[in-house]
Amino acid sequence: MKQAIVAGTAALAMAAVIAACAPDQQMTTARSDYMNLCAGCHGTTGKGNGPAAAGQNPRPADITTIAARHDGEFPRLQVMSHIYGYTMGRSESPMPQFGDLLEGRTVMYDAGDGRETPTPQRLVALMEYVERMQE
Repeated sequence: MKQAIVAGTAALAMAAVIAACAPDQQMTTARSDYMNLCAGCHGTTGKGNGPAAAGQNPRPADITTIAARHDGEFPRLQVMSHIYGYTMGRSESPMPQFGDLLEGRTVMYDAGDGRETPTPQRLVALMEYVERMQE
């Protein structure tokens, strides 16, 4: 009995350590995903001036002003849709589709529409990373 209590306590302690590390790991993954998938066009600071932006028409968007262009509200669902590759019927969008690259573990996420939906964790983390870039 005593061993079971000790083992249970150790398991809870380990779970707490893992949970405490998760936000940092998620931030690291989001940053690396941004640098690998987005910075080439949008630049490391999100201003649309990445090395691949030269000669693009239209130029990559300044993603630090997304919220400003939406009356101060960051449109989470719209941003995730755009990153994923759903362009609402606009086939001329120069933005590559990243949905397949961000697939994997899902989390239940409410993007503000009142519905929790299974969403790729990396997609949510990347969107939140871009949200933190807002000026």
